[in-house]
Amino acid sequence: MKRAHAQWLMILTATSLLFLIVLLTVTLTGHGKYSSGASDFYYEQRQFTTLDRNFGDTAENNDGDSNRLGLPKLPRFAYLISGSRGDVPQLRRLLQALYHPRNYYLLHLDLEASDAERLELAKFVKSEALIREFRNAMVIGNADLVTAKGPTMIASTLHAIAILLKRAKDWDWFINLSASDYPLMSQDELLHIFSFLPRELNFLEHTSNIGWKENQRARPIIVDPGLYHSKKSGVFWAKERRSIPASFKLFMGSTWVVLTKSFLEFCVLGWDNLPRTLLMYYTNFLSSPEGYFHTLACNHKDYQNTTVNHNLHYIRWDSPPKANPINLTLEHYNDMVQSGAPFAGSFARDDPVLDIIDKELLKRPRGQFTPGGWCLGKLGKDPCLACGNPNAVKPTVVSKMLEKLIVKLLDSENFRPKQCK
Repeated sequence: MKRAHAQWLMILTATSLLFLIVLLTVTLTGHGKYSSGASDFYYEQRQFTTLDRNFGDTAENNDGDSNRLGLPKLPRFAYLISGSRGDVPQLRRLLQALYHPRNYYLLHLDLEASDAERLELAKFVKSEALIREFRNAMVIGNADLVTAKGPTMIASTLHAIAILLKRAKDWDWFINLSASDYPLMSQDELLHIFSFLPRELNFLEHTSNIGWKENQRARPIIVDPGLYHSKKSGVFWAKERRSIPASFKLFMGSTWVVLTKSFLEFCVLGWDNLPRTLLMYYTNFLSSPEGYFHTLACNHKDYQNTTVNHNLHYIRWDSPPKANPINLTLEHYNDMVQSGAPFAGSFARDDPVLDIIDKELLKRPRGQFTPGGWCLGKLGKDPCLACGNPNAVKPTVVSKMLEKLIVKLLDSENFRPKQCK
């Protein structure tokens, strides 16, 4: 029995070390199997264009945007939009719905998707004149293998974050979305409301009261073959179980997050050892994206007071055990709108409710970008074919719902009492 236990410890230690080496290779060197350099498909740019045109973000206008008339400077969002085999149509639609010249967009089709699908997505990105002008969208060519509920999910996310940190210099918040997610408001609404927020706030749903997840997430020991195989398969389980950590406190929550650049620099560069310690631990943790960022933020003194306990998503869960989101439909539309959340998921491909969201909330004709204050075209045509100043955001009444949600989240009865508890 002791010999079997020792063998398992050797396997787990080796797996953890392999995972850490892969992560360090991805985040620090940018070369090899997980590289996003010149060896990738031709459509991957070496760097996003720095948005240093005269939009008020130049050195002469460091104190704010040129047309903001005393309002706070607008932020920038860096999006990771992820999909798999068969998701190209959804990714195209999602990019059009989310697009704004101020932001950055990194698109990833995992290794289960074919090279032909990646090429199709890249050709779409390259074919859009607006994106070509601002060069703020990029497709990852050397795709990552992602195992459902395995640590390769967090590895892929950290890979994308490292690319954004290296190639897109000036952004404030990172937002991860999947092909089945969709926005409930335009980027003008989101940029406007976030311009009034402190840049250090991290939005992630979290709790240390993990309930049933203790026995089904924290105590089991899993190994993800995606760490050392090139073909996708499920995780496999060890017979042994482990105790709850004593050197740090576990927190769990949603996989959808809105995180600050400064916190993610800490995750990738890790100027103390906590990010690496937690990577080693979460190598053998089921559904690591539900806990890695949450546990890291809540166990470090510099970030535990920056958390806002909400993921800014509208989600409906299966019941019981509330382990997977259900597909949203027309019957959920009113609740979605009233929630004030800027994003929702999951949606089935081309569900009719998406057309309603496009028409009523985004004002986006099918196949066009969501219009904003930066669009100068005439009515009846695609208004975004003529592009003006990206700082000219025009929020509508929809932004009031997000404002109401944010005010509630930052209220004295909700903000501090629900941080890292």
